[in-house]
Amino acid sequence: MTEQKATNVHWHDGEISREARCELMGQKGATLWFTGLSGSGKSTIAVALENTLHQHGKLSYRLDGDNIRLGINKNLGFSAEDRTENIRRIGEISKLFVDSAVFALSSFISPYREDRNKVRELHDESGYNFIEVYVDCPLAEAEKRDPKGLYKKARAGEIKNFTGIDDPYEAPENPEIHLRTDQMTVEEEVSTIINYLKERGFLKDI
Repeated sequence: MTEQKATNVHWHDGEISREARCELMGQKGATLWFTGLSGSGKSTIAVALENTLHQHGKLSYRLDGDNIRLGINKNLGFSAEDRTENIRRIGEISKLFVDSAVFALSSFISPYREDRNKVRELHDESGYNFIEVYVDCPLAEAEKRDPKGLYKKARAGEIKNFTGIDDPYEAPENPEIHLRTDQMTVEEEVSTIINYLKERGFLKDI
């Protein structure tokens, strides 16, 4: 984990518990961590899920890879070290949403298994809920979709350290949810997630 540099700092607890916030919100917060290749459908599924939750009066917030890199992580590139720090920061941000009883819909390629496991550990240590969603899509299919034209640029050597081309993607070994976007519709994928949340008590009145 990243070393604590600041000294003389102490965690300050408030008077409102996470349980009280969950009761107020009528939901049990969790991080849903969407991982998969570029073009696999992570953001598409997260947007659709956010809409479904909103329609049922449930609050969520999307943390999208590009959006985050345009803001809090604008000083990070795509080296292995920067990718690790990118994911660490998102893990900490996701925890804050979970603590507030909100569903954090975190959509990041997050190609390294160790980095994702560290985010899971961050949540486990605090008693927060972490749900890994593997957005599984064959490289050939993701490359055929290529919504941002990134694979084409990577193949032409215009982009370096591109996951799936000259950088590895380490697939989850035991994700809580496994979606096959080359075989499922977005509606089926959202339904799969909603059913998972209902069955495990995260949603009770949908």
